[in-house]
Amino acid sequence: MRAIAVIVVILGLASFVLGILFITQAASAEQEVADSIAPLPLDQLDATYDGVTAKYNQMKAAGAPPSVDFNYLYGNKVGLGLARSNIGTANFVRTTGIINIILGLGLVLAGLGLLRKASS
Repeated sequence: MRAIAVIVVILGLASFVLGILFITQAASAEQEVADSIAPLPLDQLDATYDGVTAKYNQMKAAGAPPSVDFNYLYGNKVGLGLARSNIGTANFVRTTGIINIILGLGLVLAGLGLLRKASS
């Protein structure tokens, strides 16, 4: 019983540490995306992407031949879409880190409870 309790505590500590690492990596990734789109703040990313996509779709629907403006809008649409995707991934990693921390704390408490029960 003691061995199981120790294993549960070790797994809890590992989960807790991984959660902290996930959160720091998510913050780092979000900062990297913010630096790569530097003049554009992150809170305006979705609105800018929607605006560029609307202009691109309008030009595409009008049957505009490939031009510098068309290619520029397409490049912006792709770049902003990738930035949005990376922000979404960073948010998912942050959420996973929070869940791992909560899970880790629960496992540590459960393991300590099992250890206390095995001692008595």
